[in-house]
Amino acid sequence: MRKSELAVSRCKTISTVQKLLGGKYKIELLWYIGKCDVKRFGQLRRQIGEITESSLTKQLRELEADGFIIRHDFCEVPPRVEYTLTELGNSFLPVLDHMKAWGDEHLPPSL
Repeated sequence: MRKSELAVSRCKTISTVQKLLGGKYKIELLWYIGKCDVKRFGQLRRQIGEITESSLTKQLRELEADGFIIRHDFCEVPPRVEYTLTELGNSFLPVLDHMKAWGDEHLPPSL
């Protein structure tokens, strides 16, 4: 059975958002940067836990390329880089709040 054009068009926005933020850690990274004031690469890596340096770098670069975060390089020794949300990233924070509230209400504590 084929999807009708209307059914496909109704899913397009959700599909696009999923493609933009579908990386394994992207939503979590946005949460930590925007809500928990975790700004530095090392802090993000420790906060997430089991993530490789290359995976974290890739996810952060994709979020930057998609306009959700800004990378601030302070050109210091030792190197210091911080990440902050852009206007687009900040506009996504209410969605994250709703996701967390839903999870707190509906997901079992053991997950």
